[in-house]
Amino acid sequence: MRLSVYLTFLICLLTVATATAQTDSLNLPVYDYSSPQEYEIGAISVEGAFFAEQNAIIGVTGLSVGDKIRIPGPDIPRAIKNLWRLRLFTDVAIEQEKVIGDVIFLRLRVEERPRFLRHSYSGVKQGVHEDLNEVVNGYIVRGGIVTEDAKVNAAEGIREFFVEKGFLDATVAVEEIVDTSRANSVRLLFDVAKGNRVKIDEINFIGNEAISDKKLRKKMKETSQKGRLLKSSKFRPELYEEDQDAIIAFYNTLGYRDARILGDSIYRNENGELIIDVQLNEGNQYYFRNITWKGNSIYDDETLSQVLAIEKGDVFNEEELQSRLSFSQDNADVSSLYMDNGYLFFSVDPIEVAIDGDSIDLEMRIFEGPQATIDKVVINGNDRTHEHVIRREVFTRPGQKFSRSDIIRSQRQIIGLGYFNQETLGIDTPVNPDRGTVDIIYTVEEKPSDQLELSAGWGGRRGVIGTLGVTFNNFSLRNLFNKEAWHPLPQGDGQRLSLRAQTNGRFFQSYNASLTEPWLGGKRPTSLTVSAFYNKYDLGIESAPRKLIIQQAAVSFGTRLRWPDDNFVFRAGVNLQTLALDNWSQLFITDMGESVRTGNFNNFSFQFTLARSTATDPIFPKQGSNVELSVKLTPPYRALGLRSDDPEDLVDVEERFRYLEYHKWRLNADWYTPLTGKFVLKTQLKVGYLGAYDNAVGVSPFERFQLGGDGINNQQFQFAGVDIVSMRGYEIEELENNINPVTGQQGATPIFSKYTMELRYPLSLNPSSTIYVLAFAQAGNSWRSARDFNPFDLKRSAGFGARVFLPMFGTLGFDWGVGFDKDKTTTQNGNLSTFNIILGFEPE
Repeated sequence: MRLSVYLTFLICLLTVATATAQTDSLNLPVYDYSSPQEYEIGAISVEGAFFAEQNAIIGVTGLSVGDKIRIPGPDIPRAIKNLWRLRLFTDVAIEQEKVIGDVIFLRLRVEERPRFLRHSYSGVKQGVHEDLNEVVNGYIVRGGIVTEDAKVNAAEGIREFFVEKGFLDATVAVEEIVDTSRANSVRLLFDVAKGNRVKIDEINFIGNEAISDKKLRKKMKETSQKGRLLKSSKFRPELYEEDQDAIIAFYNTLGYRDARILGDSIYRNENGELIIDVQLNEGNQYYFRNITWKGNSIYDDETLSQVLAIEKGDVFNEEELQSRLSFSQDNADVSSLYMDNGYLFFSVDPIEVAIDGDSIDLEMRIFEGPQATIDKVVINGNDRTHEHVIRREVFTRPGQKFSRSDIIRSQRQIIGLGYFNQETLGIDTPVNPDRGTVDIIYTVEEKPSDQLELSAGWGGRRGVIGTLGVTFNNFSLRNLFNKEAWHPLPQGDGQRLSLRAQTNGRFFQSYNASLTEPWLGGKRPTSLTVSAFYNKYDLGIESAPRKLIIQQAAVSFGTRLRWPDDNFVFRAGVNLQTLALDNWSQLFITDMGESVRTGNFNNFSFQFTLARSTATDPIFPKQGSNVELSVKLTPPYRALGLRSDDPEDLVDVEERFRYLEYHKWRLNADWYTPLTGKFVLKTQLKVGYLGAYDNAVGVSPFERFQLGGDGINNQQFQFAGVDIVSMRGYEIEELENNINPVTGQQGATPIFSKYTMELRYPLSLNPSSTIYVLAFAQAGNSWRSARDFNPFDLKRSAGFGARVFLPMFGTLGFDWGVGFDKDKTTTQNGNLSTFNIILGFEPE
């Protein structure tokens, strides 16, 4: 025992001696805390600072040359604490450099934290590096200080990035590596282990009795279990919470206003996939009972109740209630009733005054306020389009009573011009309550609207066909001779000028031009269109000519109607066309199998069109419709006594059709319906009928319809006396009614009908490149006479495609379709599908 005490004492003595020796060897000053001394700072130096400014470091300490400090004392510890607070250093010390009398010279010795120079990844593909860089740069920047917090946050940000992609087991490790290319710099290596994407195997609901699991799963737009069509089964926590809210919102629409999610369980099955159990409490279903109105003087209770359209006993639906009170899609709401009559300050507040069992009584408390008058109508952002072009389209005028419907209609009219970006169109309504006025401010953003067509295509035996065309959709004719208005062309007056030429040299030549003034005279929406074209086709040689020459001039007028509503437009036009055939053998065949090969034919006709358009956008309509009914009539020459009744004159085909007689009817209708998300459903109907006044003359071999193909020929031969209507999935020769039963030649028919459904999804609505994909189902057919017409005898097809609209080039895209009713024996190699290319325009 005594020996161990001696040894312990000896070790302590040696330790003290060793420490004293080390202190002496380092030559460190020793201060007596019982008798501190006062010194004047003679100088302060900094050692170890590579990035931080030395004067700034000295300033942070609070010490200055000439200051009096006590050593030992509070000044030095306070200065050290100030430096630590900067979080810039891993080590801080203040040392005595030397002492001369009562003047002390200090050295600030610091060791800076390393600076971030660059970073890299391992375990992930190059394709996601750019996205990960955005994550990392949100936590640490080049040249910044590398702290443990920054590294942890950056790694967690990367992990959350992959969790959002469905990699719930992702891990990220950070390695700090000294970078010798720059002093005190490091690079970070993020080692990512993504693991496998974790999918949702099951979503189960517990406690739901009124609504099935299947319906509830459909309401979860972003969280889906495996096997759901077009839906990803990855789990994303933030979106899962949104889907939970969507479930409760759905319950509320069905009257279950007390519905709640009590909790959920998320766990893994033996395959590592997720199973989600959601515990629900549906609560009771509620119904509307008594609805009363208070504060209304302009409209009586009965009128307001009719507009509200909610009856006693209807399921209580807060969403529907708010929609019927304000901002319904069809403007058939109580707010629209007032606001369309100038009551801009109108408001209505539904108050629950009683809840009796499952019934709810509401009192609609109304503030009508005064009528508001439009003071100013301001248009901003139109740097190319002249203001009067926009102003004439709007329905809001200074001095008029405020009308919300007029604003919505004005918005549609401005978008319909096609000159502005519909995504950024802004409408502001600043109010002056003291004066009872409101300003309407339309803010537009110009987009390219002109189109250039420059192409060359192989036409088989016809060789290469070149096309050059320009369309100026916002032309200014009055500034044509104003040099200052050419930027690069005079524009801004809303006129449309189109020039187009096609040729392959000898065989085919086509030249056409048109000019449209949409507001003739500038006071009313009365349009004037003047057009002309010249087409020449030459398939023969000098010894055996085969030619077709068509010339036409046309003029038409159009005006917007006020009845039944101002969405209707009426157009009337006159067309004068001549057709010269010289041993021509294509297309023109009568119902009796007579080929019209040679002769001069005159086609003088009047055309009348009634159209109604409520589509929201000419490029990618999301809602609304376009319906157009047209009739084209020639004079009934024989009935008017302008042609001979001699039967001998009807024997010769050339003489019989020298002056064409017909009446031609067309019905085109498109409907656009917004579906879930960005999906839009387009339904389309096209019907055409060509009739004759006199059975002795028969139906004209010209002006018929040819169904099938991609419609591209309609671009090359659109002025060849035949309307070519595309039919996806079928070539022209694959529709048997296009083949004349007498001659066996390919021809055109006097009757056709076509029905289309397209499901569209936009990938980009950018005005500079609108892109969308589509899936279609189509049915149609053509018939040689009214007796043969059968609306159920249709050729069916389905497929998919894509469209890209470029302002300078028009519509580009493709369609791939399968014809279900093809005759395999007549198709090429038994192929039931066709692939069509769209260049410059959307086929009819």
